Amino acid sequence: MAGLLSSFRTTLIVSILLALVMIYAFAGGSGRGLGDADLWQAIFRWLHVFFGILWIGLLYYFNFVQIRVMPAIAAELKPAVTRHIAPEALFWFRWSALATVVAGLAVAFMRGHAYAVEVLSLGFAGGYTAADRGFTLMGIGVWLAIVMFLNVWGVIWPNQKRALGLVEADDATKARAGKTAMMGSRINLLLSLPMLTSMAMYQTLFG
Repeated sequence: MAGLLSSFRTTLIVSILLALVMIYAFAGGSGRGLGDADLWQAIFRWLHVFFGILWIGLLYYFNFVQIRVMPAIAAELKPAVTRHIAPEALFWFRWSALATVVAGLAVAFMRGHAYAVEVLSLGFAGGYTAADRGFTLMGIGVWLAIVMFLNVWGVIWPNQKRALGLVEADDATKARAGKTAMMGSRINLLLSLPMLTSMAMYQTLFG
């Protein structure tokens, strides 16, 4: 057991295999075969949740820990973070953001084209009634997530590359890029809780 847990890759592979066993059990227990659309919707929802946890978890790591603590770290120790930890974290951060949005949109369209259009139009597709309020609330969360995703790839990542020296830039440019990336990250922190509220409460109250 110690040998298994000492390796990140092995631990992750075993966890995925156990999850696949659970998926198989759910498929069998619900009488769903591989051709069943509801089964694939459930699988993509699982992927959406997993990648969403990874994405938002890293967003919270950056804001709750790294950005706050970095000023207190001695100058000679900062390269350990900027050269090794931050680039690795940003790799998982940006790709999990992409995977979260793709899986989420897949779930929406797997629930039906009409459902996806209603959500993406905030319930205004085909006219608006009181019955469309759920689509409005869910749609707000979806669009907040899309804005956050675009912020990751269009603002945070390009500026972090400059700030961390992953691309060539002079000191003044690095400083400006670091501040811009930090503000982009703060915007995503600001949007994250209303986005998560939309996702969690819609599933409970509207299904």
